[in-house]
Amino acid sequence: MDCTRLLQAGKPIVLYGMGDGGDRVLSFLQENGLAASGVFASDEFVRGQTFRGFPVLTYAQAKERFGDMIVLLAFGTHLPEVLSRIEQIASEQELYCPDFPVAGEQLFTAEFYEEKLPRFDAVYARLADAQSRLVFDNTIRYKLTGDISYLRSCETTAEEAYENILMLQPGESLADLGAYRGDTAADFVRFCPSYASMDLFEPDAYTFRHLLENSKNYVNCNCWNLATSDHTGSLPFSSRGGRNSAAGKAETFVACDGVDHVLAGRPATFFNIDVEGHERQAIAGAAETIRRCDSKILIAAYHRSEDFFAIPEQVLSIVPDKKIYLRHFPQLPAWDTNFYFV
Repeated sequence: MDCTRLLQAGKPIVLYGMGDGGDRVLSFLQENGLAASGVFASDEFVRGQTFRGFPVLTYAQAKERFGDMIVLLAFGTHLPEVLSRIEQIASEQELYCPDFPVAGEQLFTAEFYEEKLPRFDAVYARLADAQSRLVFDNTIRYKLTGDISYLRSCETTAEEAYENILMLQPGESLADLGAYRGDTAADFVRFCPSYASMDLFEPDAYTFRHLLENSKNYVNCNCWNLATSDHTGSLPFSSRGGRNSAAGKAETFVACDGVDHVLAGRPATFFNIDVEGHERQAIAGAAETIRRCDSKILIAAYHRSEDFFAIPEQVLSIVPDKKIYLRHFPQLPAWDTNFYFV
């Protein structure tokens, strides 16, 4: 987000949240010649602790201490009750939610946007409906300003995307790249009960055990403890036992393979791809299957700042006639923003 408003406001800057998100916000402020005045957390997380030298306050205590302040959100959430709490605070204070890439180092700045504008415009011109164009515009405005109202005003549901965009038919075959504990597989079975097969890929060993348990009653379902990439071998991997496990960090190594190699000619008519910033390598390793099956693709569009143009460019190089849709589900910051290619 642009720091001009923060520099000019003349108000104390107070973090809402701690942890990794708090560290990133503090670094962001320092890099832009700014400093935080304090930290508060939701009441249930305030237990007399400190964070980076600041006593962690409740929101009521922060209001009493700082009065009119700028609040910077320092965590992510999709929980309705937490989103409502954030909206309430935003109605009382000047609140921003800085956008940081989940993967990569490129921040989504005005300079980055202007430099890549022709590529953004080319994707915008291919979007298939008004809601996709609204999400595209509003997400960029949010990324540049940190103003959460842009995201909140373009939300839809996963059900809407399954019913109006994907429209799965009997006999579909799912390839789920980054299957986690089987969330997408459960949706797939719900919206396509007469499916043909599922291949579920999850590299994190702890999460994979849950995936096996949760999918044990599915028919024609293969679970693969693999990262999906553009080669056969191994990848450096950060294993956190959850959604943030990701390739590219050298805590350990996991086996990887391309979907084309694993499926060896079997079909995948529907791809779900959410692999924490490794999307383009996963697409490259599945290109032959995508081309052969003319697959429908649901793919995360929020891990890297360049995802909004680089992912559509790559997919269209494989299947150039696809229609492109974009949806954002209730979530702060701009996570759960997904492209659909159908």
